[in-house]
Amino acid sequence: MNKNSSTKVLSIARLQRTKELLDGYIRTGKIPSYACLISQNQSEVTYISAGYRDVERAKTVERDTLYRIYSMTKPVTSIAMMQLFEQGYFLLDDPVSKYIPAWDSMQVFVQGNADKYTVSEPKREMTIKDLMMHTSGLSYGFEQDHPVDVLYHRHQLNQLRDGGDLEHKINLLAKMPLLFSPGDSWKYSVATDVLGYIIEKISGQSLDKYFQNHIFTPLGMTDTAFQVGEGKLDRLSACYEYSEQKQGRLAFTLQDDSVNSSYAQTPAFLSGGAGLVATIDDYHTFASMLLGKGALPDKPVSRVLGAKTIEYMTQNHLLDNADMHSMRLQGFNEAPEQGVGFGLGFSVVVDEAKSNVMKSTGAFGWGGLASTNFWVDPAENICVTFMTQLIPSDTYRLRNELQNTIYQALC
Repeated sequence: MNKNSSTKVLSIARLQRTKELLDGYIRTGKIPSYACLISQNQSEVTYISAGYRDVERAKTVERDTLYRIYSMTKPVTSIAMMQLFEQGYFLLDDPVSKYIPAWDSMQVFVQGNADKYTVSEPKREMTIKDLMMHTSGLSYGFEQDHPVDVLYHRHQLNQLRDGGDLEHKINLLAKMPLLFSPGDSWKYSVATDVLGYIIEKISGQSLDKYFQNHIFTPLGMTDTAFQVGEGKLDRLSACYEYSEQKQGRLAFTLQDDSVNSSYAQTPAFLSGGAGLVATIDDYHTFASMLLGKGALPDKPVSRVLGAKTIEYMTQNHLLDNADMHSMRLQGFNEAPEQGVGFGLGFSVVVDEAKSNVMKSTGAFGWGGLASTNFWVDPAENICVTFMTQLIPSDTYRLRNELQNTIYQALC
């Protein structure tokens, strides 16, 4: 056993409880399908799946099924950004206005409504690190429970594939008030889309080409892209949305048909925050690179970041080692548990006792709108990637249940 190996080993027999849990969600009609890939010490332990990738056409889940990973795009964008950091193109405390001059006079919402409001000067300028940590003062506009969110919705800033291109959205954001002064709170937002724009400006490449050249090709991620490639549409899962279950019917309805999906076309808006599709194996390769601190095991040619950079990114960067629960404003969050902080693109467990799930302190990862999820646990040398297609991701507490059934298998 090498020095990085876990002293505890995942029991295949005890992982049967994970399959029983997930099969129960299929049997009761709560989710259309699932696929779960678990590895330890950089070797696959188990792959399990069930259900239909396309319920209407009775197409079963296959190992090469393509999924909309939504916000699991964010860690990819964060890795891309830190590649440029390693090359000296920017510093984390650089003001965002250095790269987006139109943002040099952004103001903070004080009071009023979406039609008439007052603003004030921020305590300090927004930095690149604020964008990476979601402490920028930006929003998503999903809930519309605040005038700033109403403005985002009105200007289609919460659209994930349309509503204009990156340049258009950046110009609109320049006119929006901030929810809070940068650094004061944590709020899930379009910040990672802004990082995608900055990547394009620094690198001189479109975001899709940058990802392909500097991340996907080196790692061998052949099925990950902003659109479903030619000849691959039949592999795309349909996407479903939760609906109340009545008289034994399925608890979801069709949200995006696999055959007529917009993902068959390259979007005008390349969303670094939510735009990618991927297979479970492709994304697990990405997770394995993170566990390998920037490279895949025994494949030095695959190195995309330095080991120290990965270590730095996956620490909790919230002020005074706070967790997101104590710093965040009201609204959606892919990791709402206490005891979970945030690094540069990932949630990070800072207190496993407070989190009420059995992830180790230092475990990091993120999820996506359609209930996809991944995490990396360096202490136990575990990677887990979970795929399904059900919106929204907080419909059930499936992620927590999944984590617990996997960790109980460590012996």
